[in-house]
Order: sequence, then structure tokens, then C-alpha cells
Amino acid sequence: MNLEYICKQVVELTNEVGKFINHELNSKLKIETKGRHDFVTHVDKTSEKKIVDKLSELIPESGFIAEEGTSTKRGDVYNWIIDPLDGTTNFIHGLSPFSISIALQRNNETVLGVVHELGLDECFYSWEGSPAYLNGREISVSSGKTIEESLIATGFPYQDYKRIKPFMETLEFFMHNSQGVRRIGSAATDLVYVACGRFEAFYEYSLNPWDVAAGAFIVQQAGGKVCDFRGDSNYLFGKEIVASNPYVFDSFLQNINKIMNK
Repeated sequence: MNLEYICKQVVELTNEVGKFINHELNSKLKIETKGRHDFVTHVDKTSEKKIVDKLSELIPESGFIAEEGTSTKRGDVYNWIIDPLDGTTNFIHGLSPFSISIALQRNNETVLGVVHELGLDECFYSWEGSPAYLNGREISVSSGKTIEESLIATGFPYQDYKRIKPFMETLEFFMHNSQGVRRIGSAATDLVYVACGRFEAFYEYSLNPWDVAAGAFIVQQAGGKVCDFRGDSNYLFGKEIVASNPYVFDSFLQNINKIMNK
């Protein structure tokens, strides 16, 4: 399978679906509540159907792990992991960033990732064996060497507050010991901002595979490292993730692990 060709087709798909999403930005949104602070609009659902339909044509034997459940088909070899609109709450309020996130797995290993942030029209992408790109330009993680030099991104939990006390401790630590902490409301965007060097590091808990699959892959292709809070590889389905450049990775993870896993 030609992953470069597939990736470029997915980039084109996010361009098409992105136009629809941006067109709907100022329309009367039909908002539903999936849970406390967890919203979905007709835009999420329609976008996901457009994506699933096109990807089904692109790789007919593939299956899906999709946030809105448009398809529950599972492929024997290939499966797409899709968030049609990461940052829905931002979108509802007319606030950037919000993005489309699409990853492809082959035998449970991610081999392709595309994150298209629609506010700035920035498309980040990579495929197995390729560098990471932003709108056709090769990108890499930053060269910041210490936490003190780092701008750090995170996200706030919106349903699972069981670990909120240690999480608040991490915020206090990084507020005192870094160049600052940012919370922009889209985990997929946070990750690709690590990939292109805008953030040195990102961490969050209570996430789903569609939030992180594409972005985590792009970070790795851009020279970064990704793991869960214990330093293991269970970041897709383990609901926690750490991503950073390779220089601050060890110290960043050590502090996350020490505080979050007391």
C-alpha cells in the first residue's frame, strides 16, 4: 500500500470537510449533550459521516474507531481512528483552535496521521517512513533543553475529576518552573504544536484514542517522544499521555509520574 498517496488523499479530504465545518461556524448549531461538559453538534456528526464514507472508498477493507460512532466496523488489518471535530466546545463558542484528526493503524500500529487545524488552516501530516509536514513544509520538535526553557501545554478534565488534586499540583509545579502553561482546548492541536516546536511538552489525562492517535504519531515523526504517565506505551487507550521533544522528555516525565502516580 502506498501510504504517501493515502496520506495526501486524507489531507485533501480534511480540506473538503474543513470547508464544510468553517461554513457551519456561523450557522445555527444543533447542540446535543453527551455528558457533563461533553457536547456534540450536527457538524461533528455530518463531518464524521463524510470522512467515513470517503475513507471507506480509499481502503474498502478498513474499519473505524470514530468518536461519534458513525461506523463500528473493524478491519482485520487496517483501522482508522477519527475525531471529526476536536475542540467542539471551542467551535460552539466560535473560538480557535478546532481540528480534524485522522490516523490509520495497520495491525494496531499507527502508520499515518493527519491533523488539520481549521482556524489557521494548518494541516499537519506524516506517514510511516516520512518526516512530518505542515502545509508541505518539513517540521521538527523544538530544541529547548530544560523545563525552565519550556512552554508547556495541557488540557483540563471535563468529566473525570478523580485525579484533579494531583493534576492541580502539576500545574503549580510547571507554573513555577517553566516559561508558562497553556490550555487551548484541543488535544490534537496541542500535540501537533509540540511536533512543530511551538510547545516543548504536552500532558493530559482522561483522553480517548481519537483525541491523540494522529497527533502522537506526528510528534514521533517530527523527532519527539510519546508515552503514558508511567513511561509506558499505553497512551492511546490508557487515557493519559505525555509528549515532548527528546531533550526535556526524561525530566518532564519524571515530574509528571512523581506527582500523578503518588
